[in-house]
Amino acid sequence: MIKATVICENTVFGNLGAIAEHGWSVYIETEHGHFLFDTGQGNALINNMSLLGKKWSDLSGIIISHHHCDHTGGLLSALQAMPHAEVPVYSHPQLFKTSYLVRSNHRYIGVPHREVALIDAGAKFIYNRDFVEIVPNLFLTGEVPRTNDYEIGDTDIVIETENGYEIDPVEDDQSIIIRTKKGLFIILGCSHAGIVNIINYAIKKTGVQRVHTVIGGTHLWAVSEEQKEKTIQALLEMDIERIGVSHCTGFEVSSRLKQAFGSRFFHCNVGTVVTE
Repeated sequence: MIKATVICENTVFGNLGAIAEHGWSVYIETEHGHFLFDTGQGNALINNMSLLGKKWSDLSGIIISHHHCDHTGGLLSALQAMPHAEVPVYSHPQLFKTSYLVRSNHRYIGVPHREVALIDAGAKFIYNRDFVEIVPNLFLTGEVPRTNDYEIGDTDIVIETENGYEIDPVEDDQSIIIRTKKGLFIILGCSHAGIVNIINYAIKKTGVQRVHTVIGGTHLWAVSEEQKEKTIQALLEMDIERIGVSHCTGFEVSSRLKQAFGSRFFHCNVGTVVTE
């Protein structure tokens, strides 16, 4: 059985003592090992892990979806909390790039810790650009091809290069794909590559046509109306059994997805448990 428990997310409902923050982290349990997917901003992780009864000692490793601070801010705390002398940390080789959000000013949004500090705390970085199987039936997408013409991504996230600031396509955006008897269980980070691109790539790489469950951030709150509409329509055509959104989806798009999917829709907030 696969079990995913949301540790960090923007909202909390009904879990007294839990802390909400703008971020994302999921504790994934499989018969081949347990993994922490992302670490939130770092303010809620330790508290919520304890409150939800998750043991650091049970983890086989940490998986990072991409470099943004609302997914990597708790990485140092996580490493320090784990009793292991060395912790596998699966991520893209661009994890430590210099990244900024430029809405009102240039605000740094990359990993808030230096690589050497994380290594000193026990991190053994395992970098990948390609689709890779971490344990049996659990895959990390690597770089997802952008194959449609409407999932454009952000224009206000930039990286610092020798030629100045350039738009960051967030090539490091990765998702987790779990192959189950019921179909694919897809756990998104922030979907900077586009949720439709991600699902289509998962189907192509695994050869499994049935998408049973999708949870995580869809990054649809700040995109154009055209992208929102075309994405929702494409998701409906995929006949997904369950879709549970969170984090960077936003309330407006969440409401629209609820209307579109009905009882197949749910929201993933802190403490939500999804089994497969």
